[in-house]
Amino acid sequence: MSDGRGKLPGQASDREVQAFLETVKRTPVAHAGTGRGRLLFGMDATASRQPTWDRACHLQAEMFAATAEIGNLSVQLASFRGFGQFDVSPWMTDARALTDYMVRIQCLGGRTQIARVLDHAIAETGREKVNALVYIGDCCEEPLEELAPGAGQLALRGVRAFMFHEGRDPTAEQAYRQIATLTKGAYCRFDAASADTLRELLRAVAVYAVGGPVALEDYGRRSGGEALRIAHQVGGRR
Repeated sequence: MSDGRGKLPGQASDREVQAFLETVKRTPVAHAGTGRGRLLFGMDATASRQPTWDRACHLQAEMFAATAEIGNLSVQLASFRGFGQFDVSPWMTDARALTDYMVRIQCLGGRTQIARVLDHAIAETGREKVNALVYIGDCCEEPLEELAPGAGQLALRGVRAFMFHEGRDPTAEQAYRQIATLTKGAYCRFDAASADTLRELLRAVAVYAVGGPVALEDYGRRSGGEALRIAHQVGGRR
């Protein structure tokens, strides 16, 4: 059912997508194709995410594929589930390896551990610069005051958080928006109806983090469609 404006409930609005893309455009590119971009994925693997976990695996694999030709992308997955369980993968440069790691994770009931994801991102960028944190989740069960310090520390270290919100939970939206604001990152809401948009946003972040604006423009020209539209909006060619 639409909301009367041609948009499905939960689908990312044009304004939210545009805001996200504008933030990507302003994000400094540390490597510009000469080094290795590092993206840290934080993911909620509690029970409510099980129905969409397989889709998340495919989206991340496709994100890798989008950067295959320019290479130089490392991704680490940090996920939480169950009673205080927190899993961290090695840094990976292969889509199949990351997908294989993800499919072995079984979602379990439990409370969110977003603060722990933020703390992990702080520790990782202390060892070697993390270009961006991408978080995917659907709820937040932690007080905002417990999340703000970690977000502030990420901001001080120049790590922007791109918060992808599945669904419409208002508490989660408030928390995710606050983290995005504090880190000068971005917030975008999605659901099954906007999976294609999420896919292209992930690709945009990955390509931009590795190769900068020129690489993103080239990728958009080759891929066409949504990718080309996003490349134009991000302002790939300066």
